[in-house]
Amino acid sequence: MNKLYIGNLSENAAPTDLESIFKDAKIPVSGPFLVKTGYAFVDCPDDSWALKAIEAISGKMELHGKAIEVEHSVPKRQRIRKLQIRNIPPHLQWEVLDSLLVQYGAVESCEQVNTDSETAVVNVTYSSKDQARHTEEIPLKILAHNNFVGRLIGKEGRNLKKIEQDTDTKITISPLQELTLYNPERTITVKGSVETCAKAEEEIMKKIRESYENDIASMNLQAHLIPGLNLNALGLFPPTSGMPPPTSGPPSAMTPPYPQFEQSETETVHLFIPALSVGAIIGKQGQHIKQLSRFAGASIKIAPAEAPDAKVRMVIITGPPEAQFKAQGRIYGKIKEENFVSPKEEVKLEAHIRVPSFAAGRVIGKGGKTVNELQNLSSAEVVVPRDQTPDENDQVVVKITGHFYACQVAQRKIQEILTQVKQHQQQKALQSGPPQSRRK
Repeated sequence: MNKLYIGNLSENAAPTDLESIFKDAKIPVSGPFLVKTGYAFVDCPDDSWALKAIEAISGKMELHGKAIEVEHSVPKRQRIRKLQIRNIPPHLQWEVLDSLLVQYGAVESCEQVNTDSETAVVNVTYSSKDQARHTEEIPLKILAHNNFVGRLIGKEGRNLKKIEQDTDTKITISPLQELTLYNPERTITVKGSVETCAKAEEEIMKKIRESYENDIASMNLQAHLIPGLNLNALGLFPPTSGMPPPTSGPPSAMTPPYPQFEQSETETVHLFIPALSVGAIIGKQGQHIKQLSRFAGASIKIAPAEAPDAKVRMVIITGPPEAQFKAQGRIYGKIKEENFVSPKEEVKLEAHIRVPSFAAGRVIGKGGKTVNELQNLSSAEVVVPRDQTPDENDQVVVKITGHFYACQVAQRKIQEILTQVKQHQQQKALQSGPPQSRRK
């Protein structure tokens, strides 16, 4: 069968769009694309190319924000009301099978035709042809936090393809466009028999658990690099992820023994993002940036472009340290999700924080020692530009460039230095005091 059915297309899908997708997947076709409303047909040179198209494109490529479905086109004369279900596990109760079948329509008859083997085979007759066609595969849906989905898919989709091959199932994942700040989960749909779906579910959950435990280990390490940051309050692993706590490590590993920040300790950070990503950060009618501001507990504003052809825009984030962590983390994540950097690249942004001009020397250190140590610790590039003219508040800019955790470590360490400088000044002022207080 070399004729393909292409489904789940938007109304705006055109033959040229499909030609481009098949060309990117390196799948040849032997005729034009016949595009209807919501679906299309095309012929491949032979059966093997048709199978490769299904494997490479179905559920793995998107057009106008919708995951494309590709399957063999079944001639009308073959769309009968009867179907056969094989490999039914012996422990499956008939009541359970009946409840699955009736979800797709009225069942006229269901008879077992093979009882000698370990798995059963049944013939099912539906009241209509459409109902029979939809029950050829039973879907299993799994919700997973988007943080884990990339590693489940693997480089060039290798992990997902291996699970499909090992379990004889078809697996698709809902598109990124369906994610929101308050629904960070994606739907993993597994199609196959009950038995093969169960095997696939086991492999998928194993991979997700590995990713979860690796992230927890990484976060615990970061907790020691970012003193005072309450990681439990950051919402990186929401309760809806359904993941139990890690099985290894001390019971207190998830609760760093550091004090939480005071909410009054407000900071302002200027984060520079690609100009093209501004629309995604703001969202339709400003909904995304409003949700982000509420979620993080920070004021988030985007400054006007400095020039019409400016390649970056400045995001002004004002709030306490944990709000900074949440807001900046989601902005980094959004830029990655919306593909403003290539899949193989890390998101690296530049952040500016202003420090009193008299404290800039402490950030640099004698002979640049402090700033060099800071760069080695955080893996971020930290620069205090020379010959800066202080602004009206007698402040100068410190520039930090790097991936998210690197920038956070650098920001926290610089704020720690500034706190030490302020405390030293306060102690010095108390010791010197006004003359009349010394006479007393």
